[in-house]
Formats: sequence, structure tokens, C-alpha cells
Amino acid sequence: MNTVQIRSAERALSAGTWLIVCGAVLYSILTVTPLMAKHTPDAWDWTAPILPLVVDAAVVIVVRLDAVLARLGGHGGRWPIALRWMTGGMTLALNIADSALKKDLVGVAVHAVAPLLLIVTAETSLAYRRAITAALTALDARQRAEQIERQQAAAAEREAADRRAREEREHAAALAREQLEHEAKLAREKAERGAVARREEADRIEARERAEREARERREREREQQQRERERLEREAAARREAERRQREEREARERAALLAGGPVNEKVGEEQARRIVRAAFAEGLPVRAAVDLCGWSIGWVSSRYQELRDAPQSAPRELEGAAS
Repeated sequence: MNTVQIRSAERALSAGTWLIVCGAVLYSILTVTPLMAKHTPDAWDWTAPILPLVVDAAVVIVVRLDAVLARLGGHGGRWPIALRWMTGGMTLALNIADSALKKDLVGVAVHAVAPLLLIVTAETSLAYRRAITAALTALDARQRAEQIERQQAAAAEREAADRRAREEREHAAALAREQLEHEAKLAREKAERGAVARREEADRIEARERAEREARERREREREQQQRERERLEREAAARREAERRQREEREARERAALLAGGPVNEKVGEEQARRIVRAAFAEGLPVRAAVDLCGWSIGWVSSRYQELRDAPQSAPRELEGAAS
């Protein structure tokens, strides 16, 4: 599960929690207000909703702050727990008080549902948020570790390439020095044999160097030409592969469109045809109900084929191409 899915689950949890809280608060106000009116002087009947509003406001504060603390990975200590259970207990007592005074056990049970659900939801949502925060933290840490490993591997590869290039340059320089030293030695030996021999040897050395230089330049030109030819062939091969890939994708899209263009059927088509239709519908992202309408088979059968395609996502396009051909 990735970060987007985890955050989606967290938003669903938050929405459900606040839906339950709002419902319980509204139900508590409607239930407790008549009870407070009965136990309040007539002149002060208008104050009856104040107590359930105060208690329910405490519930809202607890739920909201617990959500923030859980998201930040913190813990409020014992007082938030005491406030949470005290407000839950007060809400429960106020909701069942009227039925309890009347000795109406069914009323007690019915009016206890919303407060108990609110208490359990507050505790459960707090645990879920802490678990989600821990999961997000672990996921971020793992992603950072993987990124560091990739960076280290890339740095090691660059260092190895630089080291190889440096060794090659040093080796080439050593060979050049040895060659020059050898030629210098030959020149000194020949110089000792006389001026004529020296001039002839110098001419031979110059001719040999010129030939070697020309040969090196010719080999360099040949290498450059071969490199350009390889690059041209690679570009042409890449262009051909890209064209083939686009043609294959277009052919597969036309085949899927042809399978899905038939519209809903009243009777079941053949199993092989139904499988091709289901594969095409799955590839296009159609729901199971749409595939059922196109092939006429049952929802259970089509759902099983969808599950098979999800379990083997790489083989489905090849099977579709082979079946269509």
C-alpha cells in the first residue's frame, strides 16, 4: 500500500469518525434537553440545552485534539484519557437517565447505543490514527533509505568509471614514454656510427613516425566513422522499435474496440468469445457490470475472470493479442 492509499484510508476514517460524532451529539441534545427541562425551574427552561451542548463540545474537542496528536505522533498523557472517558460517561449517563428513572430497560438500552458508539469510536479512531501515522513514518523512512542506496550505487559506479579511465590514460602514457625512450636509444646508437648513418636513421625514424601518425589518424577516422555508423544504426533500430510498438498498441486498441462495440447482449456468447470480451473490458478499465452486459455471462463468472487478469497483469495483453489473431 502506497502513501496515497494510506492517506485515503485516513480521510475515510476521519470522515466516518466525525459523522458518528455529529450524529451522537445531535441525538444527545435531543435526548437530554427534555430531561434538563424537567429538572430546571420553569423560568429557566431556556437553559436546558446548555448542559448537553457543554458536554458534547468537550467530546468534539477531545476527538479533534486526539486526531491532531495522533497525526503528529504525540501523546497527551493521562488527562486527555480522563477527559475522554469522563465526557463519554457523562454523555452516557445523561442519555439513559430519563429511561433509568422510569425503569424502562428498553429505553436505557436504546439511548445507550449512541453514547457507547461514540466512546468506542473515539478510542478506535485514535488507535487507527496512531497506526496510520506509524505506517506513514515507516514508509517514508524506507523510501529515504532506498533513495540513499540508489545515490550511493550511482556514486560508486561513477567512481569506478573514473578510476578505469584514469588507469587507461596512465597506461597509454607509460607506453608512449617507453616508445620514446626506445627510439631515443636507437637514435643515440646510430649517431655513434657516423653522420651519414645518423641522417639515414633519422630519415627512417621520421618516415616511420609519419607512417605511424598517418596510420593512427586513419584508424581514428575509421573508428569515428564506425562510431557514427553504429549510432545511426541504433537510432534507426530505436525508431523501428518505436514504430512497431505504436502499431502494436494501435492494433490492440482496435481489437479491443471491436470486441466492445457489440453492445449489450440478451444471451450468453460462447466462452472463448466471452473471455476475449472480458479481457478487452478489463484492459479498457470497464466495470464488471459493463462486461456482464457485453458477454451475457454471470457477474460471478466475469468477476472471477477479472481477478485472474489482476493476478497476471503482464500475460493478459499477450493472451488478448493471441486470441484476437
